[in-house]
Amino acid sequence: MTFRWTKLGRIYTPRSLHDKLQTHAANPLPIHIDGDLFRVFFSARDRDDRSSVGFVDIDIASHEVVRVCDRPAFAHGPEGSYYSHGVSIGNWYEAGGQRYILFMGWHTPEGGHWRGEIGRLRLAGDLSLTLDGESPFIGLSADDPVSLSYPWVMRDPSGGYHMWYGSTRTWDAGNGEMLHVIRHAHSDDGHRWRADRHTVPFALGVAQAFSRPTVVKDEDGYRMWFSCRSGTGQTYRIGHAVSDDARDWTMRPPGIDVSANGWDSEMIEYPFVFDHAGSRFMLYNGNGYGRSGFGLAVAER
Repeated sequence: MTFRWTKLGRIYTPRSLHDKLQTHAANPLPIHIDGDLFRVFFSARDRDDRSSVGFVDIDIASHEVVRVCDRPAFAHGPEGSYYSHGVSIGNWYEAGGQRYILFMGWHTPEGGHWRGEIGRLRLAGDLSLTLDGESPFIGLSADDPVSLSYPWVMRDPSGGYHMWYGSTRTWDAGNGEMLHVIRHAHSDDGHRWRADRHTVPFALGVAQAFSRPTVVKDEDGYRMWFSCRSGTGQTYRIGHAVSDDARDWTMRPPGIDVSANGWDSEMIEYPFVFDHAGSRFMLYNGNGYGRSGFGLAVAER
């Protein structure tokens, strides 16, 4: 089945809300509250480009913002922590009756290159966020030695959980762009994870810098949308892949691209796809890695 996305417009334009939430609204993550009301968490930045988590409540039917936070829902960590320079959220999942949000924690050691590791937040019934442990939930390893990013977790209908996450193989693949791929891991309980050999297809100069996978499962199998760059100087675009088993993927047309002008005319990235009231929606960012806010699109089948 082919998807074509119809853009419904920009939903939220960032403004300075707090010292920690001055610019950007990247990586939108919707949590259903009631009816057509969703809380959309996002990553905003301070004057030093360190990201923390803010939120807005939106009516998905009217596309209206009904509430805007005035302080961080969760702030980046102290100096020396694995999330000292930022928190970029992935998605949420439930395990053992507890809801969790996974995130990419940014750390830039003095004199060194930035790197990412995966952390985990607890999502309470009142939608407040608390850190689930001071150490990375998934840290660097012999299999993923450079940097990790943007995790997405989904329960497997046959049991256990899938995770797709970004892993850097090199900061420069020979064309001035990093090689950062999307890998797969599996868990029986949602807490302990085993990575495997499976990755979304990549090719230098075509699609080699991936980020922020978002996955849905329907009657046709698994569908993934993600951000990617080609390594030829092009800014982020949204890509699309399909799979029968959640492990081996085939590229398909994304059905969405930059606009001719306006807030998402230079780049589109960081998609989050979800179903509500019989429709499939995508929240996504535009120009400036979320500096111009986030918009909404609906799928036409």
